[in-house]
Amino acid sequence: MEVSIQNSVVHYIENTQMRRVKAKKAIIFFVVSISTSVVVWLISDWRASGIALPEPDDTPEEILRTEIIIEARSPVDGKPLTASEYAELLTQLQTSPPPKLTPKIREQVFLLRIRKALFQIFPFLNL
Repeated sequence: MEVSIQNSVVHYIENTQMRRVKAKKAIIFFVVSISTSVVVWLISDWRASGIALPEPDDTPEEILRTEIIIEARSPVDGKPLTASEYAELLTQLQTSPPPKLTPKIREQVFLLRIRKALFQIFPFLNL
């Protein structure tokens, strides 16, 4: 009889300890999940507020689209030109195209382009 009482007491103590361990694990899981959720929510909310608005100095695209461009750059040498100078230069280029290159120079340019492409693919080549 004493053995069965002793076994039931031991079983009760072990059961109580197991319940405590399970309760501790549940509480730790609950605290970790809530804190992780709060941290993720705060981080996502923080980034969204920074990304949502453009800079105050930024000109809207709608206004930029309506602006008339009055200056340009020369397609020949890149110098700044007025609109009238740019139009004159375009008409000159259309009426008299640039001189054609000799076949030997064209071949050299072609080979240089091939060499450049090979260097991009195989940078360790010694060409």
